[in-house]
Amino acid sequence: MTGLDKLEMKTDDVLRVELQVFKQEHRDLDEAIEALIERGTSDVLTIKRLKKKKLLLKDKIAYIEDRLTPDIIA
Repeated sequence: MTGLDKLEMKTDDVLRVELQVFKQEHRDLDEAIEALIERGTSDVLTIKRLKKKKLLLKDKIAYIEDRLTPDIIA
């Protein structure tokens, strides 16, 4: 069972809360990556891992936003 599979079973209220948590975590990772790059002494592998985690969060955020946004038939 993947992370997105687990999201399918949650209610909209739970997803809204998780969406805010994921967005904050995404911002925090962005700030951490920028700080590591600015310092210049950071480990390249650590930065790559943080960027990968940030991309996974971005996918979760997009999935939740799509699920919470009703389809509009034009």
